[in-house]
Amino acid sequence: MSIITLDFETYYDQDYSLSKMTTESYIRDPRFEVIGIAVRVDNEPTEWFSGTHEETRAFLSRYDWANSFALAHNTMFDGAIMSWRFGIKPKVWLDTLCMARALHGVEVGGSLKAVAERYGVGEKGTEVVAAKGKRRADFTDEELARYASYCVNDVNLTRDVFNIMGEGFPKGELKLIDLTLRMFIDPVLDLDTGLLEMHIEKIKDWKDQLLIDAKITDKKELMSNPKFAELLKGFDIVPPMKISATTGKETYAFAKSDEGFKALAEDDDIRVQALVAARLGNKSTLEETRTQRFIDISKRGLLPVPIRYYAAHTGRWGGDDKINLQNLPSRGPNAKTLKRAIIAPEGQMIVEADSAQIEARVLAWLAEQEDLVSAFTNREDVYKKMAAKIYNVPEDAVTKEQRFVGKTTILGAGYGMGAAKFQAQLKTFGADIEAIEAQRIIGIYRGANHMISKLWKDANNSIKYMASGNRLQFGRYGVLEVVAGGVRLPSGLIMRYDDLRGEQSAQGVEYSYKTRRGRTRIYGGKVIENVCQGIARCIIGEQMLKIAKRYRVVLTVHDSIACCVPYYEVDDCKAYVEECMRWTPEWAKGLPVDCEAGVGKNYGDTE
Repeated sequence: MSIITLDFETYYDQDYSLSKMTTESYIRDPRFEVIGIAVRVDNEPTEWFSGTHEETRAFLSRYDWANSFALAHNTMFDGAIMSWRFGIKPKVWLDTLCMARALHGVEVGGSLKAVAERYGVGEKGTEVVAAKGKRRADFTDEELARYASYCVNDVNLTRDVFNIMGEGFPKGELKLIDLTLRMFIDPVLDLDTGLLEMHIEKIKDWKDQLLIDAKITDKKELMSNPKFAELLKGFDIVPPMKISATTGKETYAFAKSDEGFKALAEDDDIRVQALVAARLGNKSTLEETRTQRFIDISKRGLLPVPIRYYAAHTGRWGGDDKINLQNLPSRGPNAKTLKRAIIAPEGQMIVEADSAQIEARVLAWLAEQEDLVSAFTNREDVYKKMAAKIYNVPEDAVTKEQRFVGKTTILGAGYGMGAAKFQAQLKTFGADIEAIEAQRIIGIYRGANHMISKLWKDANNSIKYMASGNRLQFGRYGVLEVVAGGVRLPSGLIMRYDDLRGEQSAQGVEYSYKTRRGRTRIYGGKVIENVCQGIARCIIGEQMLKIAKRYRVVLTVHDSIACCVPYYEVDDCKAYVEECMRWTPEWAKGLPVDCEAGVGKNYGDTE
């Protein structure tokens, strides 16, 4: 099949631009207009075309898209134009931006300019015409010719960097790029506008009631830190303070994560509790803005699912286009409302399966902690088993609270977490234990899981190899390969630790790597946490591809995969998806994966 590389140039002005709008709202806006497009088939000369909408459609129809790969840099944009504006659906979507993130890491800029410079294929041009606010008809022939040159150069750079990056790029990952892009470019899911409009009114009423309960008439009194402090003083409360990490000066500790502020929420005076609740409720606008964004999308069309391929250091998917579907609320007063607003099209249902405890299972398997692997394999309650060890009671005598501690231990202590952090983590979930008790629990975990403890040491040793550039295999079956500056995952891609280096300290050599937020410390337990997430993502990716062979994958959130199917196929689809989600690739032989599946007309009811 041919590879057709393309790039659109489109109208924009002061208020109407991608810098101020989402990709979805920009392309679906009535103001949208294509100025021109450059197209290159394989290694043939690149063509430029500028014409009316219908003329552009006729130009594009000359190409055999249905039997071709379509390539762009940021294909989410160009692909959406192709699909939504011209109804064109190529055989496969390719994207050099996605590939750049996977190859070079999410901490490195993936712009076409940056990638072209990295590979030395040429320089990205600068826009040589004053295009802002100009419709296609406003350009002179000379201006269009210069615009054409700029666009053609972008297409040629895109194809050139693809020729380099595509060499050896894992084929399975190319398929996942295509699948991920299709969730956005070719949307299937719909939105319940009525439910969303009721929800946003309910949020507003709830916030108003919080103000009434707190006897506040002016919301600004809550939003301003000094004014909020004065309100607290009116109840003989000394406002909690902290030292700012950025300025080093004393400031109010009014962040919801500040211990002093959290204590106010549990004050004996219900009036203080009401003040805190009113501030927290009215200060956050996330629920309103996201709901309004959903409403706006619903009025324009189906829901393009904006899932970013290789959004995280470990290869995990993430939210995109200012809609993070990865963190829709499942708890609280508005639990699952936004999830329930995501609905299957008429005559179809959503089938969703969530991989159960996959990272904990990967850890046990990778470390060859066979008793834990066996427990997972036999579908035993590993949280209850851990709790029974912690509290020295029979498994059938473990209480709900004790099991919760066991669960937190299994999910948290597996990456070398110390007692202090473990204690703090439990506290965030409402379980308050003494420091000595936290130390005891951590000791029990490590004593019961000595192979996991050994894996931390192996990983700590691997960091030295990463820093020196020497290769090393570790983990079960040598599934992980340490290379210069990173770890090669089973997918074939490298989880990178850029600019990795060690510095002598009182505790020995401490290693750190470069991120956009500054240098980050790396140690054995952290490496294991990263690789377990990376391996889990590799497995979910391969499972997703198996599912996609038979059913349309419409969404992935964390460790779950969702499909849309006609009513009459629901049972078959559910059985097949469960089968796929309990399958492991050959390199993960013996890994005891499992899943929980559900069915619903809306996404919220599948859980």
